[in-house]
Amino acid sequence: MLLRLRVSLRQVVNQMARRPALLCGAIVLSCSLILAITFTCSETKQVVLPAQPPARFFSPGAPVVDLYLGQLDEAESLRSASEVSLLYFYAPWCGQSISARGEIEQVARKLADQVQFVAVNCWWNQGKCRKQNNFYHYPVIYLYHRRFGPIEYNGPITAAYVEKFIRRVITPLQYVPSRAGLQDFLSHYEPGVLGYFEFNASPQPPGYLTFLTSALQALRRDFQGVMRFGVITSKQVAKAISLDAPGTVYMHRHFNTSLTFPSHVLNFTSENICRWALEHREWLVRWLRPHGGKSRALEQELRKGAALLIFLPFDPMAPSQPLVEEVAEIAVQYHSCNGSSWPGFMEPEVWGEPGSLSRAPCCNTLALPHWLSVSRTHNVCELCLDQALGPRPCPSLDSLYLREDFFTQPLSGKVQCSHVLSSSSPLDYYTACCWSLSKGSSTQQDRRSVLPHIEDRGSASAHSAVKGLKCRTNKTLNFYLLDSGLHWEFARRLGAPENASMMGFATVLNLQDEVHHVLNQEQGIVRNTLGMFHKTQHRGT
Repeated sequence: MLLRLRVSLRQVVNQMARRPALLCGAIVLSCSLILAITFTCSETKQVVLPAQPPARFFSPGAPVVDLYLGQLDEAESLRSASEVSLLYFYAPWCGQSISARGEIEQVARKLADQVQFVAVNCWWNQGKCRKQNNFYHYPVIYLYHRRFGPIEYNGPITAAYVEKFIRRVITPLQYVPSRAGLQDFLSHYEPGVLGYFEFNASPQPPGYLTFLTSALQALRRDFQGVMRFGVITSKQVAKAISLDAPGTVYMHRHFNTSLTFPSHVLNFTSENICRWALEHREWLVRWLRPHGGKSRALEQELRKGAALLIFLPFDPMAPSQPLVEEVAEIAVQYHSCNGSSWPGFMEPEVWGEPGSLSRAPCCNTLALPHWLSVSRTHNVCELCLDQALGPRPCPSLDSLYLREDFFTQPLSGKVQCSHVLSSSSPLDYYTACCWSLSKGSSTQQDRRSVLPHIEDRGSASAHSAVKGLKCRTNKTLNFYLLDSGLHWEFARRLGAPENASMMGFATVLNLQDEVHHVLNQEQGIVRNTLGMFHKTQHRGT
């Protein structure tokens, strides 16, 4: 092998010796090529343009401090100087950050006098925010209440939802000054926790700040804020729920025994109070906030068993939610096994004490189901609840003996009343006044406009058929609410008509038994139709 190599080299040298010009040209060409390559590599231009300096993200007129250079130190300074602050971390190129910008500006204009709004560009590579944080999505919204935080908001980024959450952070505790306020707090369908503190000491009574922090802890763990926290300062109000010692924390539950925080077992810390409340809370209706077109969270809930999904329009800032209350009442009736709408609410003798709550009269106008075919008349009864004798469910036709013949015969033109106080009568706490009306009389052309609370036989039976249904069967139906304005695409996939407006839709799903029922869209989401739908489809689930 070496011999052949030597022979080849010798032949090349002999050829170059015969042609020296060729040798010189090869040498010059090689040197030129080496120089060209060296020069080109040394003068290579950058193919990636440097990032342009960041610009202001929010409009100059917005009440938002825009730290578009990622000045995290300045953001921390503004946060520490404010009672309540919101930090909005964004990426200028992110479509979601851009779309949420207008919603944040809208909220900031309403709450600028109560909340410090700060926006930080956390994408610029030379900014301190990008160097110290590694967010996996944008935007990221943090809220701080004094020194407590961050409380991350993961809900829908719309002005109404964000404003509602911020207001919960501003006032995490609801003040309960009277028995009327106590009744309103306890009758709500969402779980509630109450703390009793006497504000005689300065600046705050012992344990109050811990209880306040526990409410913020609950908001941190649940951005929907379904766990409500309230404060009682009156000894008389606290006595209504048997709270005697200041510093006691009480959890009200509708269908199970209400609880007090076991301070003799657990340390009185905000983490322990929050964990105890979340573990023992009682669910009637749950809100679902699925993201996008598919949702693992929705799948996980459906795998728990049969589910009643109700899509309805929801405004977080509305003072009242009548549709939600209708659904909650059906859920209450479904879970009521002992004949009371709100078991364990309060003892009647507490409300009968002098100075107790004076409640508005609770009356229903009921059309008796028995029509007289000859005279074409029927009897109408005004049924009222005697509030002085203690809280009872509002009267309905099923709870009365009016089905019998006492009031089903033709009555004279004047009103006839019945006051039954016998302990053996179902009208212990009710008063009924009845009269006869002709079906075709001019005064009854529009019966519902004159008698807005009339319940026909079907609606009354629907109301009673749902009552205690959970305990009469071996199956459980979970109640879920979804905002139709945000999640109507899910409703369409579950059977909502394509041309239907986003007003309401209800469906029962049971993945295990492969059952899927849909409420007739023409009936609407109201108590009576929903109750009958619930009763009928529960048999199939």
